[in-house]
Amino acid sequence: MKKSIFALAVLSALATPVLADPAPAAPEAGPHTFTGNLGLFSEYRFRGITQTYRQPALQGGFDYSHASGLYAGNWNSNVSSGAGFPEGNLEMDFYGGWKASWGDFGLDLGALYYYYPGSRGGAAGQGIRGNPVDNKEVYVGASWKFISAKLYYAVDDYFSLKGVNSAGTVTNRSTSGTTYFDLSANYDLGNGWGINGHVGMLNLKNIHNGDYTDWKLGVTKDINGWVLGAAYVGTNAHGKCSGASTYQPYCFSNSNAVDSSGTITFGSRFKDAGKDTLVLSVSKTF
Repeated sequence: MKKSIFALAVLSALATPVLADPAPAAPEAGPHTFTGNLGLFSEYRFRGITQTYRQPALQGGFDYSHASGLYAGNWNSNVSSGAGFPEGNLEMDFYGGWKASWGDFGLDLGALYYYYPGSRGGAAGQGIRGNPVDNKEVYVGASWKFISAKLYYAVDDYFSLKGVNSAGTVTNRSTSGTTYFDLSANYDLGNGWGINGHVGMLNLKNIHNGDYTDWKLGVTKDINGWVLGAAYVGTNAHGKCSGASTYQPYCFSNSNAVDSSGTITFGSRFKDAGKDTLVLSVSKTF
């Protein structure tokens, strides 16, 4: 009898399923978000104007955002010294601001600092001889669904430039107060496909023929987090390199340097920096 009771107890214990401890709950998302990005582009176009003399660009940066809407980041790209950065070949951007959204509407306020280490402002009114070229802007932006608009305002001389008249002579008038308006749209087509468009308008203070409009129409495809892109970019910027009767600020040489007297010397080749082109890219955010 005792043996039977003992056997039943053992069988009951063996037959009772052993339940594993419940899986720990996934940690709640914190208020801090860090991301990085890296991309290879057939050409770097800034506001429609080539910054790499039609050559490829490697670009990348890091971003931080907080649940409160505050954010900060850094972005970098190779550039050509002939794009207005004598003896410089690197662009470093630092930015910060605050974003908020209410349903389909969004607001973006911030500041942006462009820095070109190793560059030397010289003649043509670019800064003080020996000082790197830079640019300081504040901006305000708004968005609705897939459409966004942003206005940038230069609080100092625009990329260290001083005024230039129709003959190409430096007037030393300030280019502070230059504005750039950006109207963009990004639409998700599904299955990794997207289309994007952009129109921008630069109002460059005290530079003859400095104002222009640029535009872009592109398509993207996301393949396992890698984004392939193709975009047609164009402008009406004044970049005619021969036969022009007035100053053409967007005719760039392949290189710029500064001699001992602070005078800029130009390379042997020149191109219209705003000429229409097709930009191909591959990028990833991680």
